[in-house]
Amino acid sequence: MFSYVSVDERVPGDHPIRKLRMLVDTILKELDELLASRYAPGGRLSIPPERLLRASLLQVVYSVRSERLLMEQLNYNLLFRWFVGLNIDDPVWDHSTFSFNRDRLFDAEIAQRFFAHTVLLARLGELVSDEHFSVDGTLLEAWASHRSFRPKDGADDGDGSDFRGQKRSNDTHASTTDPDARLARKGQGQQARLAYLANALMENRHGLLVGVDVRHATGTGERDGALALVDAHLHRGATLGADKGYDVRDFVGQLKQRGIKAHIARNTANGRRSAIDGRTARGKGYAISLQVRKRIEQGFGWVKTVGDLRKLPLVGLAKVSAWVHWNFAAYNLIRLGGIGEWWNPSPT
Repeated sequence: MFSYVSVDERVPGDHPIRKLRMLVDTILKELDELLASRYAPGGRLSIPPERLLRASLLQVVYSVRSERLLMEQLNYNLLFRWFVGLNIDDPVWDHSTFSFNRDRLFDAEIAQRFFAHTVLLARLGELVSDEHFSVDGTLLEAWASHRSFRPKDGADDGDGSDFRGQKRSNDTHASTTDPDARLARKGQGQQARLAYLANALMENRHGLLVGVDVRHATGTGERDGALALVDAHLHRGATLGADKGYDVRDFVGQLKQRGIKAHIARNTANGRRSAIDGRTARGKGYAISLQVRKRIEQGFGWVKTVGDLRKLPLVGLAKVSAWVHWNFAAYNLIRLGGIGEWWNPSPT
């Protein structure tokens, strides 16, 4: 059978993925020099970096849970073929080849640059302000089980499946599967898991994420990551909203030293004295910041349900950081594609 209809014509003109592809095309043009340096001039042909990144983006946006299923979709899904840049009769790569090439070419530099360009596109569209921001952190479950959390000194404590009555901490134990993962819990009474900590900085106008920080999960990791994001993205006079977990005198003092207005929810439980003074708490801007800051949970919810961060598929801090930036970049692109009609590239 022969078909005289191109793959492009089979994708509806009003399909949301068309705007997403235009955004991705713009970013990939800016990254062309970096991607060219990753593609060897000689040897056997490998997967072009641009197609590899497009396919990886589809995996996040369409919640494809494995590379094997992604290649299966590419084989028969015309929408996927069109987005990646494959013709209808182009062969699809083996899933192991795809995974090998992504491990070799895809790293933290590419993911962070790609994420930064999503923020740049938002700034060009005047969708990001420099005045009001919110910050929060979330634990990402590592690809490691409690059974792999063994003593660092090599002491024999069984197979790791029964640790009742044993004292285990990050100082004395480490995961044999993912040594960079840390045992942590989000709050009192919650289960402790091997995890990483992801901090995100959101601008309050359209809920776009402008900064991401991934680090070991520690007791002060959220506040340390927040300060790192503040130093990288905020200017004096900006406001920063956050939940009660950030209502710590030292953290609020650090923000004041940087000229940042702390719009942090007051933690006065059990007679505790808040670090936020009453004058700040009575302000109208403070109330608005507390209301808007909750939108940052939309980003965390998206990357854990639609995206691929409910349980991390990679091990090691460097690889985890790259994949977290990639998921948040996909979230930004989805939001950019749905904010009005600001993106109108020229026909050329």
